[in-house]
Amino acid sequence: MIYTKSASQALKERSTVISPGTGHQHWGTVFFGPRSSTTAAPGPQATMSELQAHETVTPHFHGVSMFQLFIAGSGTIGNRGQEIKPLCIQYKDHHTAYGPLVAGAQGLAFVALRMYTGNSAPVYLDKPGYRDKLLPSKRRNLFVDPVHFSIEPVMKSRSETVCETLLEADDGLKAQIVRLGAGMSMPGPDPSVAGGYYVFVGNGSLVHGAEDLPVWSMVVVQNTEDQFNILAGENGLEALVLQFPKEDI
Repeated sequence: MIYTKSASQALKERSTVISPGTGHQHWGTVFFGPRSSTTAAPGPQATMSELQAHETVTPHFHGVSMFQLFIAGSGTIGNRGQEIKPLCIQYKDHHTAYGPLVAGAQGLAFVALRMYTGNSAPVYLDKPGYRDKLLPSKRRNLFVDPVHFSIEPVMKSRSETVCETLLEADDGLKAQIVRLGAGMSMPGPDPSVAGGYYVFVGNGSLVHGAEDLPVWSMVVVQNTEDQFNILAGENGLEALVLQFPKEDI
């Protein structure tokens, strides 16, 4: 299947949530699936978290592999205080710990993208029994330097397709940025070669059917699809194409 979600529609359902790790209140938005799950269910799972200024998320892991995009605000991650800012890309294999995640003075917004709904509930390293929940994994925790987007006139007037590879591995894992001028299109990756992929609108808009999907919107292309065509809106498009590795799930 192909799933789409307009950010403007998703953000209408933004709500306050309580972090299960710290008890802090911040904001959460669901794009696909439940916000957190412990059992398998059909379809992808994608959520957005918006942290309070200086809020800390303690080290933890999830049972489902994910891309995480830091899309607004700023902060640091890890014991060495690695800087994060828009738009940083992180990929984490399932059962791979990361953190702490500390928001900056203006807060921090990020989206977590998973190809399927599974045991995604966070397991915190400061809670007893976390080792009992660890399962074998490649334990990759990969970062990409911040992606920069074009100003609108440059994006709109682009006459040639640009596709830049940001991250790649031999099991199908891949992250790219696609830059298209107004009304331009290009075929997306072959969904069947790996675990499917997300198309995340970073700048401009993406047209799918009758929808014009604005910034922060998402399309999910499962690996059972034949093909997906990436079509830019009237001002062009800069999108992240985030391909998941093949996994036995």
